[in-house]
Amino acid sequence: MPIVPKKHPMPSQDPKVRAHNFDEVATGYTEEIAVAEAQRCLNCKNRPCVSGCPVGIDIPAFITKIKERDYEGAYDVISGFSSLPAVCGRVCPQETQCEAKCTLGIKFEPVGIGRLERYVADRHNDNVCDSAVRPAPNGHKVAVVGSGPSGLTCAGDLAKKGYKVTVYEALHTAGGVLVYGIPEFRLPKAIVAREVDGLKRLGVDVETNVVIGKTLTVDELFDAGYEAVFIGSGAGLPNFMNIPGESLKGVYSANEFLTRSNLMKAYRDKSDTPIMKGGKVAVVGGGNVAMDAARTALRLGAETVYIVYRRSMTELPARREEVEHAEEEGIDFRLLCNPVEILGYHNESDKRDPKNGCVTGIKCIKMELGEPDERGRRRPVPVPGSEFVLDVDTVVMSIGTSPNPLIKSTVKGLEVNRHGGIVVNEDGLTSREGIYAGGDAVTGASTVISAMGAGKTAARAIDEYIRSKKD
Repeated sequence: MPIVPKKHPMPSQDPKVRAHNFDEVATGYTEEIAVAEAQRCLNCKNRPCVSGCPVGIDIPAFITKIKERDYEGAYDVISGFSSLPAVCGRVCPQETQCEAKCTLGIKFEPVGIGRLERYVADRHNDNVCDSAVRPAPNGHKVAVVGSGPSGLTCAGDLAKKGYKVTVYEALHTAGGVLVYGIPEFRLPKAIVAREVDGLKRLGVDVETNVVIGKTLTVDELFDAGYEAVFIGSGAGLPNFMNIPGESLKGVYSANEFLTRSNLMKAYRDKSDTPIMKGGKVAVVGGGNVAMDAARTALRLGAETVYIVYRRSMTELPARREEVEHAEEEGIDFRLLCNPVEILGYHNESDKRDPKNGCVTGIKCIKMELGEPDERGRRRPVPVPGSEFVLDVDTVVMSIGTSPNPLIKSTVKGLEVNRHGGIVVNEDGLTSREGIYAGGDAVTGASTVISAMGAGKTAARAIDEYIRSKKD
């Protein structure tokens, strides 16, 4: 059979339609498309794609099952490695991980591994009523702080070994960044809830509205009989540029903006959660979160949405698919420019009366690319005298996040680095015995699948630690 050089396209909503709704953009492969895409896999003996997966999914094995139309067999392969297959099939950057290693990708487009994972997970969820069998309890208790991808993965892996696991979540809904950070049109919240419910059927308890460090401390968890604690509290502290005007009404961090829309449902017509609706919006940043914020603003009714990014399109860190979707929907990319001031007024009696809040514009300066920085990216350099103003009503700052300082400030003897990330060894062990950590709380903002890999590593280490104490 001749090789099909390109991936089978992902069916999706028309850009002109989807720009005005919060329904999922990509509608998923059909069975025939999935089988045809699976047949592109060369089933390499050395399986390079597996080395690119942070949780080590046996990718050729599950794709072979799709070729055989054994979809439940494919799901069994994936779920043996991943607790969140329907999530990963949607939001993981496969193009820089498993698909980047695909042998077919040397000459042609790689196999659409993520699209196939999504198909298998969705087919299973739509057609199979799970009645998970709880493993026999082993008599040991572990606490997990945070219900994001690292915490859920750690909890799931330990529950499968018979541990009594309790997950403590600060917000009112489990899922962490999966529910507060990623918009409905990229990751429907029903998908996340279904994955969480699957863990509950394994025996995982989820306690919401519990802020570890305030409601309970880590030391109190040990006093309550937990033999180990995994910290997966994420990186929810937003960064700002410290430029004039950032305190103006109408300036959001991307975290706040997306949380109001995603978790607090501000996009619904009858919602009383305050958020911008209409006007002109500037989103500062170039990552996936910036794309999410820009596309959310558009769906909330903004007449114009700008992406303001200090490097060129080549250096834009967001997934190429997300950038293409944003361009198709009409997002205006203002590249090689950087904000220097947010303009507006502080006094409500001021005669100027913009439609949304007190922001009246954002002053930027043009940039050019100079010498490479320590990571090899060409450093942006301001062009003197090139300042200009974008007329906007709302500014969303999306320039990264840091780990919340609450955990480090309440856990004695916990070592952190200069960025606030918890210091761990290769097994996820912190400077405190019995305390493990992983995901964004350690690395700063990263990918869902990387956080899952860290949760998986820590679960294995926690199991070894508790068994060694018993012996």
